[in-house]
Amino acid sequence: MMLKSFVTLSALAALGASVPAQANLALAQKNACMACHAVDKKLVGPAYADVAKKYAGQADAVAKLSDSIKKGGSGKWGPVPMPAQAALSDADAATLAGWVLAGAK
Repeated sequence: MMLKSFVTLSALAALGASVPAQANLALAQKNACMACHAVDKKLVGPAYADVAKKYAGQADAVAKLSDSIKKGGSGKWGPVPMPAQAALSDADAATLAGWVLAGAK
């Protein structure tokens, strides 16, 4: 019984770990983030890996990146401006920021 419970919990944990990542990718796709960004290469905007490196070690990284996502801006990554995502909820902006900072996997 103990082994069966462990296996079940392990399977659920593995599913739980992948579902948020897939959900966050879906959120990025739904909001057209992937039209300008990719995980590991620059498209119109910087690669998510580069964004994560830029914010690494900053205690307020999620808040800063969430704010940047919602307000948009220019000059941080070159001349191409990022359009504001003002219609995105604060929770979704924070979810996307956390996902990007965690490697967008």
